[in-house]
Amino acid sequence: MSISLEEVDYAGRYTKRWLDPSEFADEFNISKSTQSKMRMRNLLPYSKVGKFVRYDRVAINQWLIDHKIQG
Repeated sequence: MSISLEEVDYAGRYTKRWLDPSEFADEFNISKSTQSKMRMRNLLPYSKVGKFVRYDRVAINQWLIDHKIQG
């Protein structure tokens, strides 16, 4: 299985696959404080290498789809 560090968005541009907490906050509008609380409760998919937290855009997009509420 090949893992890409970039992915193509809907407009055909390349975007970073792995986001740090600041980039995640800017893109998904979830504050770093809220991210931390969600990580402590295992509510948000993330990876940690040493002291660095990273979010996989593919996993986050799937997580959003899985937690979609039908109105």
